[in-house]
Amino acid sequence: MAFGPVDVVIIGFPGNKFTGRIAPALLELVESGTIRILDLVFVSKDVDGVTTTIDLADLDPETGPAFLEVSIHAPGALGAEDADEVAEDLEPNSSALLVAFENTWAAKFVAACQAADAVVIDQIRIPADVVEAALPELVRADTPTN
Repeated sequence: MAFGPVDVVIIGFPGNKFTGRIAPALLELVESGTIRILDLVFVSKDVDGVTTTIDLADLDPETGPAFLEVSIHAPGALGAEDADEVAEDLEPNSSALLVAFENTWAAKFVAACQAADAVVIDQIRIPADVVEAALPELVRADTPTN
């Protein structure tokens, strides 16, 4: 069985304003078969710079229940080193969610490449904000001129 590529996304929450609104979107992606969540880690830094790694079960009852519905397929895939590395870059009074997910949508493509004895040489991910900033220019470039 071929696996899709795995991404690790780090989502920051300045001011520790974590509401749990991301969980429904993740659940929808999982339910549609687009991704499979391998692991989730929450890292928080208080105003004094003290960091805490938070397990799903320890989340605030107001924000945690939606994430408790997320199935984790490789708990521990994101380890203490990952949390420590993110914590070093966090500003005081901020937090981050680390999500490791398999792009299951790409598994058939990976299997086809393997069957063709092909190898992926490189993969480049362009962040959404960069695409959005460039999109008006791309749309103008794609518009036919008279």
